[in-house]
Amino acid sequence: MNVKELVAKMTLEEKAGLCSGQDFWHTKAVERLQIPAMMVSDGPHGLRKQDESGDHLGINESIKAVCFPAGCATAASFDRELLYKVGETLGKECQAEGVGVILGPAVNIKRSPLCGRNFEYFSEDPYLASEIAASQIKGVQSKNVGTSIKHFLANNQEHRRMTSSSEIDERTLREIYLGAFEGAVTQAKPWTVMCSYNKINGTYAAENKTYLTEVLRNEWGFDGFVVSDWGAVNDRVPDLEAGLDLEMPTSFGLNDKKIVEAVKTGTLAEEVLDQAVERILNIVYRFEENRDATAVFDREADHALARKVASECIVLLKNDGILPFAEERRAAFIGAFAEKPRYQGGGSSHINASQTESALEMAAGYPVVYAKGYDTKEDQVDEELVAEAVRAAKEAEVAVIFAGLPDAFESEGYDRQHMRLPECQNYLIREICKVNENVVVVLHNGSPVEMPWADQVKGILEVYLGGQAVGGATVDVLYGKVNPSGHLAETFPLKLQDNPSYLYYVGEGNKVEYREGVFVGYRYYDTKEMDVLFPFGHGLSYTTFAYSNMKLDKTEMNDTETLTVQVDVTNTGDRFGKEVVQLYVMPPKGNVIRPVKELKGFEKIGLHPGETKTVTFTLGKRAFAYYDTDLHAWNVESGSYRIALGQSSRNILANQEVQVHSTTQKRPELTMDTMFGDIMTIPGAKEVMAEAMGAISVFDGMQGDSLGEGTGDMMEAMMRYMPLRGLTAFGGGKLTFAEVEKLLEKLRRL
Repeated sequence: MNVKELVAKMTLEEKAGLCSGQDFWHTKAVERLQIPAMMVSDGPHGLRKQDESGDHLGINESIKAVCFPAGCATAASFDRELLYKVGETLGKECQAEGVGVILGPAVNIKRSPLCGRNFEYFSEDPYLASEIAASQIKGVQSKNVGTSIKHFLANNQEHRRMTSSSEIDERTLREIYLGAFEGAVTQAKPWTVMCSYNKINGTYAAENKTYLTEVLRNEWGFDGFVVSDWGAVNDRVPDLEAGLDLEMPTSFGLNDKKIVEAVKTGTLAEEVLDQAVERILNIVYRFEENRDATAVFDREADHALARKVASECIVLLKNDGILPFAEERRAAFIGAFAEKPRYQGGGSSHINASQTESALEMAAGYPVVYAKGYDTKEDQVDEELVAEAVRAAKEAEVAVIFAGLPDAFESEGYDRQHMRLPECQNYLIREICKVNENVVVVLHNGSPVEMPWADQVKGILEVYLGGQAVGGATVDVLYGKVNPSGHLAETFPLKLQDNPSYLYYVGEGNKVEYREGVFVGYRYYDTKEMDVLFPFGHGLSYTTFAYSNMKLDKTEMNDTETLTVQVDVTNTGDRFGKEVVQLYVMPPKGNVIRPVKELKGFEKIGLHPGETKTVTFTLGKRAFAYYDTDLHAWNVESGSYRIALGQSSRNILANQEVQVHSTTQKRPELTMDTMFGDIMTIPGAKEVMAEAMGAISVFDGMQGDSLGEGTGDMMEAMMRYMPLRGLTAFGGGKLTFAEVEKLLEKLRRL
């Protein structure tokens, strides 16, 4: 279809009309020109297709579909191939159901454990979030179905999400919050991008030309259309001009009329409208011309995949030799989630699951007894339920407590009030530990929780919100049919107050300041050397791994070159397992305040006992760079960088150094206030300064230890931090102000 020719045939009213939805889930059709409508549907971990009354909060029922693990879980897989397969399956389901774009994945950074929507998001780390998202996007779009990566930009809380302004400095935006989107957009080319509700530094995301056009399109090369989050449009004409192409849902013609009027009065160039319509139609026809009439929504097959995916995402947090269980071991399954698991969150991602399987149901072939232990409807200790659970635990060899956050504790639309489990669950765990020393806790939650009982139990299994097949996946891991290989995509702090955003989340009124800057998650905890409950990247296995023969292809390089890193990984245990090799770059302590380490690579590999595989990473300039707000560009400080390989941000098993030279000549702005230490970084400055100063001794009379034992160190420091104008005050009258000005001009010419 020649879209430009089609747009040329459209009336002004038809073009304006195409820039908003026909209803809740469809773009508009233009029957006169045989332009079809296209259906979009909520995701991102299942198909929430609504045939009748539409809503965006998961209230009204949608078709029966397969609920895959939520983003909090799939990111813990650290598995690009797995996410591609999930995406591919979602794309196939969309083709079968006539859905042209699925809304997701959601990549917003987990700034605080309190964000009510963290269960949908991937990570506190932008590199991991971006890589996982890119894989899912590629998978979906391999089936000629579009994705809508969301929510662009800086949407990190539900509190006042439609009006609050995220106040963030340029470097933090680039390194953390834009970083989560950048790699996914440039690598995977999503068909659409969804803008968020909130403001960024005072300007609504929907009206923010800096990010919708200058960054997203001009810098990153995005060529699809930008769609509003449902109801995010605040001022349609400026939004359109900023780069927001499609308003969803319908505006019932009100905003269409505003667009028409703006074009007629000359306040909006018709070329801007034409461009938006072209972008929308390009996607409509990309789907329409690639419909797969053979696609079938095989719910049974996809359920089996959901179970496999869930098993790959489960994180073994603690194991004091208790797991896996022998099949004949008598176990008590305790807790309501054993019978009815919490496997997804509330809101627009809520899937009408085709089926669900509980751990209790899937353990039917094992010697297991069940006790409910608590009620999920209210946080009240039920002494009868606790007593029943204690009796079951006394008679069992092992007690498995299925705990977690009820639906009311985390959801789209509001934030969590604290980081605790329901107190009735904490009480239950304490009581069970009194009567059985072999306790394992299985956690169903979308974000970190405090664990005051962590030292009292022998095993902790984090299954997150693992989708409709989480029960079977959990049992497979408990009994060793699957060796756990998930790793945390977020830090579990000891307590909420440890979180770097604690003092500033959720802001004051309609303004929230991101004062922690780039120190989000492990970047903060590791730099401060703080104790945490479980570090970023942590995850145990039923086997063991060893790293050896780490090699860098060079020990010195310019920042324009690439560095190849290799390491041999061996399974030193007695069963098959998968290892997540994590690569962190540790920058030198230079002039720029930076985290002590940042994730810049990861690979997941499967190894049989005794097997060794070589893992290879390639690092370019961005792996060493920070965002320089003076240059408004990515820049590398010269110095010695440590390349660290390990199993978490705190468990580094191999490391080597490489000397990196910056090819960017960054000069300080030279004024009378420029310090000597900064001047001396300019090539040729030492010679000029030596010539000008001649025999001047700035500190005449200060000999030996005349000012104490540290006189020499003090003099050196004072010279380093002295501004150029200090030569007139400390030069003994030998240099006049005019002579120092001449020196300044000479330095500027270097």
